[in-house]
Amino acid sequence: MTEHQPFNSQQKLWKSFLIFLVPLIATNILQNLSGTVNTVFVGQMLGVHAIAAVSVFFPILFCLMAFVIGLSAGATVLVGQAWGAKNIEKVHSVVGSTLFMTLIGGSVIAFLGVFFAKYILLALGTDSEVLHLSIPYVQWMLAGSPLLFIYIIYTSILRGVGDSTTPLIASGMTIATGLIITPVLIAGKFGLPKLGIVGPAIATIIGFSIALIFLYFYLNKKNHPLRPDAALLRHIRYEPELSKIILRLGIPTGIQMVTTSVAGLVIVGLVNRYGADATAAYGAVNQVLNYIQFPALSIAIAASIFAAQAIGAGKSDLLNKVNRTALTMNILFTGTLVILAYLFSKYLMALFITDPQVVVLGQELLFIVLWSIVFFGASAIFSSIMRASGTVTVPMIINIAAILLIEVPCAYLFSERWGLKGIWYAYALAFVCLCLMQGLYYHLVWKKKTIQALI
Repeated sequence: MTEHQPFNSQQKLWKSFLIFLVPLIATNILQNLSGTVNTVFVGQMLGVHAIAAVSVFFPILFCLMAFVIGLSAGATVLVGQAWGAKNIEKVHSVVGSTLFMTLIGGSVIAFLGVFFAKYILLALGTDSEVLHLSIPYVQWMLAGSPLLFIYIIYTSILRGVGDSTTPLIASGMTIATGLIITPVLIAGKFGLPKLGIVGPAIATIIGFSIALIFLYFYLNKKNHPLRPDAALLRHIRYEPELSKIILRLGIPTGIQMVTTSVAGLVIVGLVNRYGADATAAYGAVNQVLNYIQFPALSIAIAASIFAAQAIGAGKSDLLNKVNRTALTMNILFTGTLVILAYLFSKYLMALFITDPQVVVLGQELLFIVLWSIVFFGASAIFSSIMRASGTVTVPMIINIAAILLIEVPCAYLFSERWGLKGIWYAYALAFVCLCLMQGLYYHLVWKKKTIQALI
């Protein structure tokens, strides 16, 4: 599969999968590093209060990202199906309808965010010492949110036609821009005014603007099927039927993200009861787990796109092959990272923690949960392939059940018996149960359904 070629059953699927997957994993890692680098600049150049002011925006950003990632998930499935069917007009219709919803939603959020930032921050209980710093930062970030939304949607849709390389280039550009511009705007170098806390926000907006301008010229020059020319731009309008399908596919993803976030806050509260060392170890372990989960989640995204293209091409018989390939990739990629993390756990913990005792604690917690990430990856693959056919509600319910009925209550029960380690036993149990439930539904129910294209 290439960016100009729909799903081809004659190709060696594993090779096509790998070619698509590597840039996707690299993009996810780069995007995560981008946030880390920004935080480092703010902390080193502006101090602790500035870090606190920026951190206040994270829960707001997460809710916004739940909306836009849900929208992009629904759109990518439909784009993949239309691309698999070789129906470029339908591809343009899906892209146009999604961009219309993104522009309207982003503009409303930007308008309300700028005017009500202070009240939002007060409602979140922002400390009075950092409120004066948080307000301008949040206002600028929300004002630029339409650009962020369009960037995320467009790069996601590009993957729907099999192009994972262009999003990687665009992501590299945004990060490079941030690395160069952020410290300049914070400190006011080269004759520019000293912007302080709003510097990182403005740098972010500039970065996404440059990436979108690059995409416009680059895609047009390459004669890309998703180049933003007149043929595509005239489809940016409200299409009721398409919008309903996109939202039906996307809203469950958003709900799942919010549920995961709320459960995470509950777990953090539980961890905090064991003191600052426990909280530090929790943060360090999560950082390591995030990087190990990236390949697993990337494989699931790739599986969804390959499956959508197969469905669109009328080749539902290839779905089992996609599933087997993705599960094999998960064992190879995620399994290898898990083994490496076990071998080098001490050094990984030492990247985030300086206290030797807390490093040992972090290692112990990491050992408990690491292996279960392979099961997490498999569950994500099952649900992603089902989402490619339009089956989203039951996989979402299974995910939420694993969090609310297994992870959270077991974290409480196990911590009563085994202390801090019990919380991590609950994580591992939840991942295994999630995999079993998604796998059983996939094999016993979903595979017996008649799979048809949604558009």
